[in-house]
Amino acid sequence: MSFEIVPFVSGLVQEQAALEVMKCNDFTARFGLVLTPAQAVELVETRSASLRENGRIEFGGGVIDKIIKEFCDSPYIFNHNYAQTIHELLEIFYCYKNETLDLIGDDDLVKHMKTAFDGICQGSLDLLSGRELARLARNLRFGYRWDYAEDDFSEGEGDDDEQ
Repeated sequence: MSFEIVPFVSGLVQEQAALEVMKCNDFTARFGLVLTPAQAVELVETRSASLRENGRIEFGGGVIDKIIKEFCDSPYIFNHNYAQTIHELLEIFYCYKNETLDLIGDDDLVKHMKTAFDGICQGSLDLLSGRELARLARNLRFGYRWDYAEDDFSEGEGDDDEQ
């Protein structure tokens, strides 16, 4: 009998999450970005699938609304690519929560993603995921600062033999 309740409860949670996503339209409409109810449901489904694929669990609304509100003013997101971009950003987010070993908070990761997406990546999700977030994850795993790059140190620095 309790097994029959689980899909019902899960459906209610999904429905509530989709309603929360729809509330973001009040904020994003000023940027010309609006999700349909069907797109909101699809985003919740993407979140659920990404959580499963990455072996994660999440309590509460998750990061969908955080990503939506952080990225809605991006010069690289338009209404025609908005929903698809948010889908991909959700998948990237959960992948890199694992890759960074949870050494970075949700808000900081979302902000870093946005800064890189609008900045050096110039709207490229491939560059964001394949280069910038890969660098971030590597740096965090090895104990370097977030923005460390191998070319940060000038030649000869730390080379004791040249004195």
